[in-house]
Amino acid sequence: MRRQDERGGSSIPALAVLVLLGVVAAVGIFGNKDQHKTVDLSTLTASTTATTIAAAPLDTDPYAGTTGVVVHPRSEAALFSSPDADDAFGKIAPTQFGPTWLPVVDQTDGWVRVLLPSKPNRSTGWLQDEDLDRATSSYLIRVHTSSRTLELFDNNKSLGTWKAGVGAKKTPTPPGRTFLLGSIIDHKRSASPIVLPLGAHSPTLDTFGGGPGTVAIHGWPNPHVFGAAISAGCVRVPKTALADLQKVPLGTLVLIDSK
Repeated sequence: MRRQDERGGSSIPALAVLVLLGVVAAVGIFGNKDQHKTVDLSTLTASTTATTIAAAPLDTDPYAGTTGVVVHPRSEAALFSSPDADDAFGKIAPTQFGPTWLPVVDQTDGWVRVLLPSKPNRSTGWLQDEDLDRATSSYLIRVHTSSRTLELFDNNKSLGTWKAGVGAKKTPTPPGRTFLLGSIIDHKRSASPIVLPLGAHSPTLDTFGGGPGTVAIHGWPNPHVFGAAISAGCVRVPKTALADLQKVPLGTLVLIDSK
């Protein structure tokens, strides 16, 4: 750039640089604005415990932990197979069994990847990181189908280990990471008034008692089931475990393995 001449006139190259910088800034502003993807949500299938969305990408690391970050969509939001995808494959609503909180398993600028409640098991989707409430759950639930136990942790500190009833051989509890989808209290249920649905489904049954084959953690009146592979896929736990599990926030990660 030439220096200003002795008569005080501005040099043309300096003006050109300023104009160029303005153009670059404008491009940056509009480029960021264009990153928002507008979608006709009315055409999309909602990801719920009762739906199947075959186009949803599967979890690539199904036994890994997370940072504990969970997100809640304030309104219906589109789901994408990747941040670069042109079209959405589904949508997620702000409520399921109460407010929808989903664990974040990956993230990049402007986007988060979450576990989903729909079939197939281990379904995931990318959400635009706007109009989302964020929180962090310090809890972790572990279910071990071979030893037939359930463990509860808070900030990596064990709060207890209990014998649990898990899926029978023909109706197994599905392995992999899922999450606490809801908390239901229904005193008409004689077997267990308290039911904690997970974002996972029976791999062999399409329905439990007329509803979708959603796997849940719940109690059981007969203590002989605890420590047995006896259920249709759900995890049956003692009252003491259920009392502690009720304190766990929605969206909390649940790791189910064969240990």
